[in-house]
Amino acid sequence: MAQQKVANTATFCILYYLIRGGIVIKVVFIGDIVGSVGRKAVKEMLPIIKKKWSPDFIIANGENAAAGRGITKQIAKDLFEQGIHGITMGNHTWDNKDIFDFIDEESRMVRPANFPEGTPGRGAAVLKSEGKELAIINLQGRTFLPPLDCPFAKAEVLVKQITKKTKHILVDFHAEATSEKIAMGWHLDGKVSAVVGTHTHVQSHDERILPLGTAYITDVGMVGPRDGILGMERSAVLQKFRTQLPVRFNVDEGKWHFHAVFIELHPQSGLSQRIELIRSYEDQFIME
Repeated sequence: MAQQKVANTATFCILYYLIRGGIVIKVVFIGDIVGSVGRKAVKEMLPIIKKKWSPDFIIANGENAAAGRGITKQIAKDLFEQGIHGITMGNHTWDNKDIFDFIDEESRMVRPANFPEGTPGRGAAVLKSEGKELAIINLQGRTFLPPLDCPFAKAEVLVKQITKKTKHILVDFHAEATSEKIAMGWHLDGKVSAVVGTHTHVQSHDERILPLGTAYITDVGMVGPRDGILGMERSAVLQKFRTQLPVRFNVDEGKWHFHAVFIELHPQSGLSQRIELIRSYEDQFIME
């Protein structure tokens, strides 16, 4: 009886994958990692992520990983050793000068592709894992952020190039304005697997599959101190708002919260079949 049940389960799984076009590609994208508290959360959550979702690829935004400002070679090394396949960045890419010592050699890290030509690093990369491929593209918005090259035009150029190599493409759009992020989602609908927003550190609950098959969320959220203000110490941020005087922001301490998304990609078309929020607190594991 038990053997028959196992056989039936195996048959169901085979039929399930055949109907859906083969073995799906599973991706977990982790929101902005902020400071040592964020890195601690990643270390504690990754075993749970791997066990529950069995992702083929784990991508994380690491632009705030080093005390809230940039990333170091050692932090990147630690994240890769823990099982992260690719790291995206953003407007704090250059805040830690250590970045210039390794960004050109680190093929698994991408910075916003719409920085001017000649900027160190790369804006896109194709990752490989267990015979599967996933391209990651990093772009930065221009509304309320420095005026870089047009992210929409750059996206078109990169997608056209990368589609010749793989149809599985995830875009991290690091932007301030909600409207700009939504516009990018519609701009790339049907052209990439997913457009995930980062930068604002608050997980939005507008995750969806757009009409032509691109998974979208305005902001994945952050990984770091849950009782600060966007990961920073409350007192400094409050002083800034109250006085408008110059204030140095430092990463808060205390318990962490963890935000990410799980995305399931069709093996042939590269389009998304599922997007699911992941969120957890240090003392209370919650998933939606």
